[in-house]
Amino acid sequence: MSLFKVFDISGSGMTAQNLRLNITASNLANADSVSSSTEQTYRAREPVFAAVYDRFKQGQASVGVKVEAVVENQSPLQQEYRPDHPMANEDGYIFKPNVDVIEQMANMISASRSYQSNVEVFNTSKRMLMRTLTMGQ
Repeated sequence: MSLFKVFDISGSGMTAQNLRLNITASNLANADSVSSSTEQTYRAREPVFAAVYDRFKQGQASVGVKVEAVVENQSPLQQEYRPDHPMANEDGYIFKPNVDVIEQMANMISASRSYQSNVEVFNTSKRMLMRTLTMGQ
């Protein structure tokens, strides 16, 4: 495996963590939204990652991370009896998203740290390659 593949691997990791951060930000932005039906209520989203290893891609091994899908969290929505709310349904209930703010904040910290780790791998690899190029001088 070429040393340049490290850039592909850390780049795919940064792309995956960037998507994870964006999804988490979207979940947090919609945490307090309200709806009058379960069909219209925002559901928390989560990315599904997969490791990539393709031995036969262009004669070289290809590795990294890819996003398989973005799925909706299937945990139950929050239902609250608020007959005075303008968005209440005919039974007086409003529905709130199934976003756990504490879990989302922990997820954001984890994604941020993972992104930082991939940046460090990228920078360290770059420094190693630069030092290797200057060895012959």
